This record gives sequence, structure tokens and C-alpha cells, in this order.
Amino acid sequence: MGSVLSKLEGPVNRLIPPFVGLSPRMGHMEWADNGTPGFLGVSHAPFRPEGSGKEDMVLNGITLDRLADRQKLLTSFDGFRRDVDSSGLMSGLDSFNEQAFGIMTSSKLVEALDIEKEDKKIRETYGKGDPRNRDDGGPKMMEHFLIARRLVEAGARCVTLAFSRWDHHGDNFGALRQDLPLLDQGLSALLQDLYQRGLDKEVSVVVWGEFGRTPTINKDGGRDHWPRVSCALVSGGGMKTGQVIGATDRLGGEAVERPVQFGEVFATLYHNLGIDVSKVTVPDLSGRPQYLVDNGLVPMRELVSV
Repeated sequence: MGSVLSKLEGPVNRLIPPFVGLSPRMGHMEWADNGTPGFLGVSHAPFRPEGSGKEDMVLNGITLDRLADRQKLLTSFDGFRRDVDSSGLMSGLDSFNEQAFGIMTSSKLVEALDIEKEDKKIRETYGKGDPRNRDDGGPKMMEHFLIARRLVEAGARCVTLAFSRWDHHGDNFGALRQDLPLLDQGLSALLQDLYQRGLDKEVSVVVWGEFGRTPTINKDGGRDHWPRVSCALVSGGGMKTGQVIGATDRLGGEAVERPVQFGEVFATLYHNLGIDVSKVTVPDLSGRPQYLVDNGLVPMRELVSV
């Protein structure tokens, strides 16, 4: 979705990437961290301002004039290659270069990522994770909630987060006793912050995973992957909140009332952004128009008026 918004809408501010991915590397599931742009091209991939990469977002002893000279040299080297590149990769790299020079010559993105510039009382409401596990996405997510709000205010159209410790195939109950309070505090702080800032009509929040968990416990005291039923929490975006949509059987294994498809949620989020999924398309690599959701899926009438 972030890549689609980057393609259709572009940046709000050229100094802020339209799609920012804060998700950490999630074990062996690196491909799932922030998603890929697919046929939209690398110029619409998520910008990942994490780890040592933050140091590359500011000039390090180089003047603006010297940086401009380097940009001209790079452009001359790349010029002849653009004419023979039909894959779209070079145009994507050109977009990255343009974005990189914009980032390095402005402090806007770096400031948005720096939560030390936030009021201390607000930072305290979001909380902090376990300092002993700073490389784990779970603890970092506490800070990422606040960074996401700052990025959206600065001009990002889509920001993704990931709580990287939810795949509990073992010790499900012990792990969740530690993780659920973290998610509860960070998410509650984000939603309250958005409402207090008057952003609840403009910013949509969705909390979900790509599948559910088995309704029965395995031999290791955990739950495995379950595609039959899942759950999601949505807020903001001017939606009609405060309701539960759909229901499962008593074991939580099968949907028995108002099944909701993933595409319906996407259609709703696009609707909140003023994008009509019944009309808007994006071209694939062969130039054929592709719709944003599967045929027949529409925004959820329980949440929005269409």
C-alpha cells in the first residue's frame, strides 16, 4: 500500500519519503519486513532509516557546493545508461539519488526521526522497551510508534511498523505476558496522541498480521499459523469506530458471522485517502492497468459511508 501511495500521490514534501518502513529484520523473514514495491519499481520501495544508515542522512564535512559538483558528475556517468535500460531500474535509482540529495541537504527527515526533540511527557506515555534487547523489534516498537506519528506530521504518506516477536510457536503464554503490555501502551499512546492533535480524521491506523493463529495449543505450548481466521484493529481516518465486526465460532477457528477479507480493509483505507478502488488502477510492467484490490471488494460500509 505504501508503494501504491508513493506511485499515485508522490511525496507531500520532497524532503520526506512518501513511504517509510520502520520494520526491523524479522529473523529469517527478511522479505516480509516492509514489503516490496513489486512491478511499481524500486523508486517506490520503502525508505528504511534504521541502524547505521541514519548516519548517512546528513552531510559529513562536505559543503553544499561540493555536493552539487558530485551530483553533476554522477548524472553524467549515468546518462548514457538510461537510454538502454528498459527495466525501469535506472529510473528508480534516479529517484533514489534525487531523494538522497534532498535528505542530505535538509534536516527535516533527521529531525522527524529524533524523538529527543519530542516533549518529555509525551515520550513517557509511549514508554520504552527492554534496553537489554535493543536489537529486537519488539522493544524498539515503543519508540517506532512515536517516530511514525512524527513522520506522518512531517509529510510521510505511509509508515509501517512490525512487532517482531509475535510468531510464538512455543511458550505462547509466557511470551505474551511480556509483549502484550508493550503493545497496549505503545498503541494506546499513539491513538490518544493522534486524537489530541486533531489527526484522527486524517490518519488511519491498522493493526494486524498476515494470518491468524491455530485455535488449539501445540505440544510446545504455542500456536501455529492459521489462515482460516484472523483479526484486525482499525482506528482514525474518520471511520465509525467503537464496534466489533464479524464473529468466530467458540474456538476462534472459523468465521461464522460477517467474514471480512483483507482487500476490504485495504479498500477502506484507500477510501479514507480519497482513492476510489473501483476506478483507480496502476500499470504493470506490460502497461496493463491493475486494480488496487480484487474484483468486487469495496470499502466496509460498517466503517465508512460510500
